[in-house]
Amino acid sequence: MPDDPADSAERAHGVTRAPSGPADSAGQSWRGREVTDTGFGADDGSADVNLLAALRNPDDETNLMRVLSTARLLVPIVAAPTEVVHEGALTADKSADMAVATLVSPEGMRALPVFSGMPELQAWDPAARPSPVTSARAAQAAISERCDVMVVDLAGPSPVTLRPSMVWALATGRDWQPAYLDGHVRAAVEAAVRDEPDVASAECEAGENGALRVVLFVRDGLDSAALQGIAQRVGERIATDGETRARIDALTFAIRPTPAKRH
Repeated sequence: MPDDPADSAERAHGVTRAPSGPADSAGQSWRGREVTDTGFGADDGSADVNLLAALRNPDDETNLMRVLSTARLLVPIVAAPTEVVHEGALTADKSADMAVATLVSPEGMRALPVFSGMPELQAWDPAARPSPVTSARAAQAAISERCDVMVVDLAGPSPVTLRPSMVWALATGRDWQPAYLDGHVRAAVEAAVRDEPDVASAECEAGENGALRVVLFVRDGLDSAALQGIAQRVGERIATDGETRARIDALTFAIRPTPAKRH
């Protein structure tokens, strides 16, 4: 029997479907319910050409997020078994409800798959039912389903993963910026080093894979234990504010000597 397209795509990217129960994120059964009208009744399922262009150039994350902020996405609704019967060596679903599809990686990270159009959705799972929603609604669904990330066009040649900061920005309707350029984050970093007498200043830089690198300029003569303590305290202060945490996908530190003053 040939592989299910959805299974093949998921295996190729190291994810599997998360177990689904008979309830949605609000804890209410889907049985007998319809997916509510999302305002896209005349949608023919075609992907927006601007979105497709942005997805082909995912390294330009600012442009991608700008286009996504006004995009329509398709959230897949799939059958989830609610009652299973066992007959000898065979197992069969006796009944099923509809549920939002979620995925889980081997490391336990949960993802909400979303799609730019019907061809992209059907390449992943021809049986999935599309629910057209705004990107904000899709991101809110991801958060409700306890997903860490969203994956756009999973079965396509180049799926795009939206990191937690991107999901949060879409869900709240806020313009996304990389953390090192985000004024809110930069202010939080400045506040976090204010009470560190051995830190002359701090700067925010782009780290690897979307991480924020905080560069601490410190006085000479500090041993490794002192430097580690400074980084730990600064990191803890940054993490105390939930809004700041939501804008940072990962945090790293670099220690550099304080630049000599020019005379």
